[in-house]
Amino acid sequence: MSQLSKPSLWTTLRYALALNGNFYENARNTPRNRRIALTIVLMAAFSHLLGSTAILLINRATLPVLLLALLLDGLSVVCGYFFWTFAVWKVGQWLKPIDPTYRELLSPIGFAYAPQVLNFLTLVPLLGRPIELILSIWSLLAVIVAVRQGLDIGTRRAALISVVGWLPLQTAIGFVQVLEQKLVQS
Repeated sequence: MSQLSKPSLWTTLRYALALNGNFYENARNTPRNRRIALTIVLMAAFSHLLGSTAILLINRATLPVLLLALLLDGLSVVCGYFFWTFAVWKVGQWLKPIDPTYRELLSPIGFAYAPQVLNFLTLVPLLGRPIELILSIWSLLAVIVAVRQGLDIGTRRAALISVVGWLPLQTAIGFVQVLEQKLVQS
């Protein structure tokens, strides 16, 4: 079996971070790949929590506010993954009758969350927001590659399908961050 057909977690991260189109095309929807994809999403959520924890502690958040904010952060990453996959699936069905099911899209979209594993870097002073933006765009590019390869469509269509879910996701993440700031200030 080739390395692309049965990747380990670290191999998957490497190929996903490199936006390797062959990897996304050859990634089979197997229980093992679904577990790896969910592991990547959970690692991304944990990484996001690390960055948020440091920032909330610097801002002297109380324990209840800290716990609530961390719960919201973790849920926003995981729920965002399921929402984005759903948006890709529905828009893909609308623009092109697609073969993959929602469940079949969970693995490639989960793999595309690989850049978010580096989200802990957002705690770097003065660079947190730019790093978060770069990681978000990197994930968007990974989803575009995954959609292009997985649905066997052109890059423009893949970009359109991917952005439709990405924009509300970024809005929701911004809303959660503003809510956290309000909680810390109160």
